[in-house]
Amino acid sequence: MAIDRVIQQAQAGWPSVQPILYVPHTHDEYERLVAVLDALIDQVGEDEQHPLASLMEIIGVLIERYEDEQVPEITDL
Repeated sequence: MAIDRVIQQAQAGWPSVQPILYVPHTHDEYERLVAVLDALIDQVGEDEQHPLASLMEIIGVLIERYEDEQVPEITDL
């Protein structure tokens, strides 16, 4: 499949995915993304073959990135 065709398909489907797939920049966006991940975990579980398993993984990475950048590390004294 040509990449141009894949991009066209992504553009057509983007409005339905955009509300749950974004880079969080605020705490509220982060909290919404965590809620999406929780719902995906409930639906996908540990089924790596589930059609939404990769979406769950991507959202997990986005959350982890936000936490790495925004949440201070706890250090032992």
